[in-house]
Amino acid sequence: MDNMNQPETLQEAILYFSNPDNCLNFVVSQRWPDGVVCPKCGRTDARFLANRRKWQCKSTHDHRQFSVKVGTIFEDSPIGLDKWLAAMWMLANDKNGKSSYEVGRDIGVTQKSAWFMMHRIRKAFRSGTLELMTGECEADETFIGGKARNMHIDVKKRRITGTGTQGKTAVMGILERGDSDKGTHSKVRTAVIPDRKKKTIQAEVKQHVQAGSALYSDFLLSYEGLASEYAHKVVDHAVEYVRGKVHTNGLENFWSLLKRGINGTYVSVEPFHLFRYLDEQTFRYNNRGNREMPVTDFERFRLAVSQIVGKRLTFDEVTGKTLRVEAEPF
Repeated sequence: MDNMNQPETLQEAILYFSNPDNCLNFVVSQRWPDGVVCPKCGRTDARFLANRRKWQCKSTHDHRQFSVKVGTIFEDSPIGLDKWLAAMWMLANDKNGKSSYEVGRDIGVTQKSAWFMMHRIRKAFRSGTLELMTGECEADETFIGGKARNMHIDVKKRRITGTGTQGKTAVMGILERGDSDKGTHSKVRTAVIPDRKKKTIQAEVKQHVQAGSALYSDFLLSYEGLASEYAHKVVDHAVEYVRGKVHTNGLENFWSLLKRGINGTYVSVEPFHLFRYLDEQTFRYNNRGNREMPVTDFERFRLAVSQIVGKRLTFDEVTGKTLRVEAEPF
């Protein structure tokens, strides 16, 4: 796809990907930029079967014929790539997210199908990077839970069992501040955590922040002891929110965006699925660009499509009937 044919808006994307050939060629270019590769044996000279829109490997083995969907989030889905790509465009570029009801109406599928599609797309958003954060970093936690006034009475009885943080899920975020001299913007990583105890909090920090980096947090006692490995400074929110460079305002901004999407678009998110909604918001935040290096909607969408391989998600897994440990780092 050359720059002249790149869609810039959702309307242009829908028109462009309404052509099956455009859909196939685009996904192939993102999945196999150096040429089609057999997912079974790795041969690069498979023959394209135009009448079936599949390839056939020249080696003799099972599953010789394969489509571009095999081994991706699209695998075993009867829904066409035109609908898949439109849904990915919307989820990648709408800063407040899109509900499954909206997506279902927009692309012409049922709400149940749209819901399943969106969870598969969120899995593609997960980067899984192992690179440690450096420089100036912020660490903070928050609690996610539906507001009682938005809940049905039956859900309220089941979910609201106490006051304060009872019935809510703890989430931790670590933000690496951007460097204006290098033209980089801040990036964040998030994870659902079982509690805010010292062992849990410090394990997350040590796993994702390089020793010796500057680390800023609030006055939570769970952060005590990190000064031996990091340039750790705290800000007591009972007294002040900013003291020079010592603050967690970057993460507070991210939490605001996250909760706006959850409360305004998704309304109520089950704890079992919360980590995927974190992946969605993290992807958009980390690929938002800046004034010096803006990221277009198409570039963000193309990045999402380039991450579809090796992330198949079945309906049994997403509904909890088949549990599988998520091994990818956040």
